[in-house]
Amino acid sequence: MKKVLSIVAVAALSVAFVACGPSKEEIEKREKEKQDSIAAVEKSKQDSIAAAEAEAAVAAEAAAAAEKAKADSARVADSLANAKGGKKK
Repeated sequence: MKKVLSIVAVAALSVAFVACGPSKEEIEKREKEKQDSIAAVEKSKQDSIAAAEAEAAVAAEAAAAAEKAKADSARVADSLANAKGGKKK
């Protein structure tokens, strides 16, 4: 009788543990949330890369403009020095 009672108790506990687990819908919902989260992180990563590339392009344009302004300034100084007949300092 004790063995039968023990077997019934173990079976009841096993059923209780299985019944307390998440349902198929809950598991699918968690998996979808996980995939959505991964997609959001990937999108954020791509947006960050695009922003960094755009910032680098702007910085390169600014450096090129500064170099052009420097060259123009030197050219103007040379032409003024030649026009006055003197040497630039």
